[in-house]
Amino acid sequence: MRPMNLGPSASRMGKDRMRATANPVVHLELHTGNLPRACSFYEQLCSWRPDRVHAGCGSYLALEMGDGVGGGMVQCQTQRPLWLPYVEVAEIGAFTERARRLGASVLLDSREGPAGWRSVVAAPDGGEIALWQSKAATCAAVPCASDTPAGLSRGRAARE
Repeated sequence: MRPMNLGPSASRMGKDRMRATANPVVHLELHTGNLPRACSFYEQLCSWRPDRVHAGCGSYLALEMGDGVGGGMVQCQTQRPLWLPYVEVAEIGAFTERARRLGASVLLDSREGPAGWRSVVAAPDGGEIALWQSKAATCAAVPCASDTPAGLSRGRAARE
């Protein structure tokens, strides 16, 4: 199947609009019921080697996925495994409320963690997405891998 061609002006307009409004994906997190099997699969397929980091209330498997995008894997009771993208936003409360007004279900309301705040929403006709606001002022405009949920833990583990 070939991509639809809407002509050069439509393509340029779309790209300009995306540059002005896009919030970057800064972290991908796999929720799975079989962590060992998932780790093995992604390590063999993508060479993503899990790095166990210890956080305040447990441990986390961090992944370095390349191009500044951090990742991780967690074992949890889920009916089906899913990848949860974390999208950086300027103001967690405003974006969570905006998602709600657009018809999303708020699965996890704004919650503070050591590196920032997150909420999780489910789109009315799409998937789930985590909204992420970093605490680090230097990361406000450009995502810092060290301040994503896994990056902070990895940095803290290295210092301890």
